[in-house]
Amino acid sequence: MDVFPNPDYLVRNNPPGQRPFRLARGFFITFEGGEGAGKSTQIERLARKMRAKKYDVLLTREPGGSPGAEAVRHVLLSGAAEPFGPKMEALLFAAARSDHVEQVIRPAVERGSIVLCDRFLDSSRVYQGVTGGIDPAFMAALEQVAINGMMPDMTLIFDIDPAEGLRRATLRRGSDADPDRFEKETLAIHQARRAAFLAIAAAEPERCIVVDASADPNTVEDVVTAAVFAALEARAPARNRQAAPV
Repeated sequence: MDVFPNPDYLVRNNPPGQRPFRLARGFFITFEGGEGAGKSTQIERLARKMRAKKYDVLLTREPGGSPGAEAVRHVLLSGAAEPFGPKMEALLFAAARSDHVEQVIRPAVERGSIVLCDRFLDSSRVYQGVTGGIDPAFMAALEQVAINGMMPDMTLIFDIDPAEGLRRATLRRGSDADPDRFEKETLAIHQARRAAFLAIAAAEPERCIVVDASADPNTVEDVVTAAVFAALEARAPARNRQAAPV
């Protein structure tokens, strides 16, 4: 799975001294997709753009995002849990997600922040559920406990041919560095994950938007920006809408 450039990253709010614009209720947006799809690049760009509009933005990631969840991150991405099977990995992801939700995401949404999260429940549905072969009923029960009602308001699914995504992922980390637990798997598995993400988008069109991640980063950024700001505008009735200060 993608990692942020800063290995000590937990969560980042607006810069100190900046007066944020908060919503009556926050907005929770997740970024999903296969390896090398450019999620981490686009989530950073969107955060900068929204902060420039003075929105109160919290940027986070999974696995991790809270102190408890970060403690589990290395175990998952290093492959230390792999010998114990996908069910163990799913349980660890769920434990990390529960801590992340209750310690970081839910409080931010309740205070009116926009939360941008790099991966969330759909990655577990795909990576552990579909390609891990875990029973859907087990995954659904685990998800329910882990998120405790904290469903994303909007999910952007970055779609790219897996071969191209893996090529990009190799360039990003450098050819001398070892791929992580998930990057190293076969092309067929990555193709199955792509199909699974697209199936989620088709099943939940009210939440999910598929973004063509094969385009150049600036074009992708324009698509993401338009989709997110349109969703924010649509949430509030026009007569009650308060424009964010520029």
